[in-house]
Amino acid sequence: MQIIDLTQLIHPQMPVFPATDQPKFELANTLEENGFVEQKITMFSHTGTHIDAPYHMLSAGLTLDQIPPQHFIGPAVVLDFTTIDSRTIELEHIKQFQDQIVSSEYLLINTGWNQYWQKPKYFGDFPELSVSAANWLAGFNLKGIGIDTISFDNMNDPKFPIHHIFLNKGIVLIENLTNLASIPNQPFIFSCLPLKISNADGSPVRAIAMIL
Repeated sequence: MQIIDLTQLIHPQMPVFPATDQPKFELANTLEENGFVEQKITMFSHTGTHIDAPYHMLSAGLTLDQIPPQHFIGPAVVLDFTTIDSRTIELEHIKQFQDQIVSSEYLLINTGWNQYWQKPKYFGDFPELSVSAANWLAGFNLKGIGIDTISFDNMNDPKFPIHHIFLNKGIVLIENLTNLASIPNQPFIFSCLPLKISNADGSPVRAIAMIL
């Protein structure tokens, strides 16, 4: 089985969502003094490649620890939108992939935007789904949807309409994916297991594609 890592590296200088802090790593124990190495890590729950629970934006939504682990693994399809003329992924762009989506539990959206990771442009006018495309996708029996951008919503839209469309349907969201272009055009299993944290609104994940 081939494993493809779809996860951004977590480190102190990494990009983070505006107004949040970069992760901090403090050496708490050393080999010389304690006989073992241990670090204290401080970071936001939506750092790096991470998963959004419905509770992230819905007061009555499920937290990650309330969702069974099998929900975070399933057959997936990656759709390539790196060559479309618009920064908005419209219904007409995505509807042609209906057959692949029907047979999948996870949909991964490759926009190519991960090439700007560690650059200011990463937070700019990144590609996004239109409301009509999101509403159409929400009608499928999907466990989750992932994308290689900082957010599913425009940074200037405080209402987060795309998040709400999916989270209201119990569809988890994975952001800041990378390496999607490396997934071959064949069946694969996607895994995005979060940490089992009490009342988790989100969690960093080690997202991988398992090629069958």
